[in-house]
Amino acid sequence: MPTLSEVARHAGVTPATVSNVLRNRGRVGEQTRQRVLAAVDTLGYRPHLAARALAEGRAPTLALMVSSIANPFYPEFALAVERAARTSGHFVIICNTNEDPQTGRAYLDQIAGTLSEGVLVTNANLDFADLHTTEARGTPVVLCMWERPHEPPGLPCVAVDFRLAGELAGAHLLALGHRRIGAIVGSKISGIHAARYQGFVDAMRKADVPKSRVKHAADTIQGGYDAARALLETDPKLTAIYATNDLPALGAMHAAADLGLHVPDDLSVIGITDIQLARESRPALTTVAVPTVEVAGLAVSLLRELIESSYGQAGQVAASVPMRISSPPELVVRASTGAPRSR
Repeated sequence: MPTLSEVARHAGVTPATVSNVLRNRGRVGEQTRQRVLAAVDTLGYRPHLAARALAEGRAPTLALMVSSIANPFYPEFALAVERAARTSGHFVIICNTNEDPQTGRAYLDQIAGTLSEGVLVTNANLDFADLHTTEARGTPVVLCMWERPHEPPGLPCVAVDFRLAGELAGAHLLALGHRRIGAIVGSKISGIHAARYQGFVDAMRKADVPKSRVKHAADTIQGGYDAARALLETDPKLTAIYATNDLPALGAMHAAADLGLHVPDDLSVIGITDIQLARESRPALTTVAVPTVEVAGLAVSLLRELIESSYGQAGQVAASVPMRISSPPELVVRASTGAPRSR
């Protein structure tokens, strides 16, 4: 593989000039720039990213921490992050924690500040103390999809009003005439979906509808399936199920089918997020869409700002912790919800 010095000799310039051309830095005449690019093309030179990171003390990559790459939301979000990062010449390293804090801590220790210039964190079940430590070492951290805009997390973040998303879902079912509604929460009581459930409860309270039956479950199709069966077997007269994410909602539809119920004639189902599977399921899932692509762009942009600033550098004290708030979630009505009929 040709080296940078060989490219410089071939082009008749210094290695520093080649470096400036490849990084689009410094003042290089157009003829010289073209000569360098021609030498790069002729020799087939490709920069050694690890060597560049060591030489410059910064890496051309960003780390994206996700809780489970098996959850279809995260590949969709990662794709949006990768597209946004490419515009600034960055690559993206996907760090799958499998919801294990120790795995997440190992990624932070081994990648943050060495292989990556900054860290984007989704719901990866990471200890905030570890994130603050990473930040204190000089590697900026941005939380993506923070679910409670009115409760700042103490770290830079991009927030989505998921409480509003839950309220929109509940209001939709109420507007259709449902009053016996079960809820599936894809986290523990005080977990990451708490705001989504609280918004739903707010909608019920405003309509003076009695408290719904609720099951806390794994944020998976199987978790939604098991929770929906339990709800429907306990209360066969339920006419609708609200799930705090699309995967449990899809599981609820599967459970309804196995119980001989038709969606939406016998049971309406609604979720939150609007992943691709929600659009492709049959019936297609009514959901409350969150602005995934927008959030990815905002998160990458904020992280780049922090990288270029003094925020988070060792020994520096930030005047304020930045937060970006996305556009509000939007109801997307599809075939899985309709007016109730008595059973």
